[in-house]
Amino acid sequence: MTTASMGLIGVGTMGSALALNIAENGHDIALYNLDPSTIDDLISGAGDLAPRLTKTESVEALVAAMPTPRAIVLLVPAGGPVEASIDALLPHLTPGDTIIDGGNSDFRDTMRRTERVEAAGFQYLGVGVSGGEEGARHGPSMMVGGSKASWEPLRPVLEAIAAKFEGDPCVAHLGPDGAGHFVKTVHNGIEYADMQMIAEVYGLLRDGEGRKPSEIAPLFHCWNEGTLQSYLIEITGKVLDGVDPETGKPMIDLIVDQAGQKGTGRWTVIEAIRMGQSASVIEAAVGARVLSSERVVRQAASKVLAAPDTTTAIFDEGDLESALMVGRILAYAQGFRILKAASEEFSWDLDYARIAEIWRAGCIIRSALLDDISQAFRSDLPHGRLILADEFASLLETHIGALRRVVAQAVTIGLPVPALSSAVSWYDEVRQARGTADMIQGQRDFFGAHGFRRLDKEGDFHGPW
Repeated sequence: MTTASMGLIGVGTMGSALALNIAENGHDIALYNLDPSTIDDLISGAGDLAPRLTKTESVEALVAAMPTPRAIVLLVPAGGPVEASIDALLPHLTPGDTIIDGGNSDFRDTMRRTERVEAAGFQYLGVGVSGGEEGARHGPSMMVGGSKASWEPLRPVLEAIAAKFEGDPCVAHLGPDGAGHFVKTVHNGIEYADMQMIAEVYGLLRDGEGRKPSEIAPLFHCWNEGTLQSYLIEITGKVLDGVDPETGKPMIDLIVDQAGQKGTGRWTVIEAIRMGQSASVIEAAVGARVLSSERVVRQAASKVLAAPDTTTAIFDEGDLESALMVGRILAYAQGFRILKAASEEFSWDLDYARIAEIWRAGCIIRSALLDDISQAFRSDLPHGRLILADEFASLLETHIGALRRVVAQAVTIGLPVPALSSAVSWYDEVRQARGTADMIQGQRDFFGAHGFRRLDKEGDFHGPW
């Protein structure tokens, strides 16, 4: 019996939430999962939405439960599970059917898969979905890559289930094949940077001033009412407010200090390097997560490697707020520069203003700055650089001193601020009309006869060494 208008493979946390979102917006959906009990659990708890959810026992049954043209969403782990799902689907599809990969796939895999699926006579969309479980259930931000012919029939459904910012759906078709997944990858890179800088400020207050979580939380709540307003600042305050019901202790004090990662931040750095772009703030955040996993080594090192006395540290709260704002602006600037490089390399013609707009709600890095970023990209942006826009250049000039003071004080007392310090160094590199790469070129010529260009003559030259 063909009743479902959409299909979904992968009924985990995200898949279950997205299925309910789709059903709530008036669409029947067929479900398949390797563990069928997860579908039973979902349907039993779906209440009035349960009649719109159809359990199937195989991929073949999933396809048979839908009329043509079909749209089947994959919400399975990146890599092999996506390949396996495509392999299982292709023999059962008919022309006009669309496979939608809604996971965190590598955009290069998405480009290859798009070519493969289209060659078989079907359509493929790589959709970056941000917002976590809550976003999937009530409205995520979605970054769509694929052909316009694949996008347009599904546009009404995706716009209906997307987050809304003042009525505007936070979903857009950004370009062909891997464009959507690449934008999502860079989104996650910026997310890594933002989270790391927030964690560094928390660390300065905890380890530098000795504040308790209950004493730090009000500061983040206050910051969330101002220029730092964002989802990550908001939830930081809530995390600091959390109390373990078993022990009565602050929950944050019981969490092991080892950060997980699924690879998207690392991919951002790798692709930035491939494209010849600097992503130093994002790279510092990825590196910090990697180092956090070496907890045993860090514990041993803490007993061997000497550190300055931190007991008398006092950080100006206004400086900390400004430092976070400057760091966030610079992380966004690096992210959008990577997007521009990819757009040029792959001829995607990305709309940076629209990307900023669809990040204003539903996604993890949503913040008050995104409206200003969108407006900057819709203006005549000098050299295509966000930091050279009048408003951002002015903000940086006003607040960069605070970032310098915070980083200087942290270094003096021996507290790590890898992302914040990378941010101020990158800012200084960008604003330095004459850098120090002349020395590097001299060295390269000395040991490898690589040659160099001169300021006063055209052509390539070698030194007198």
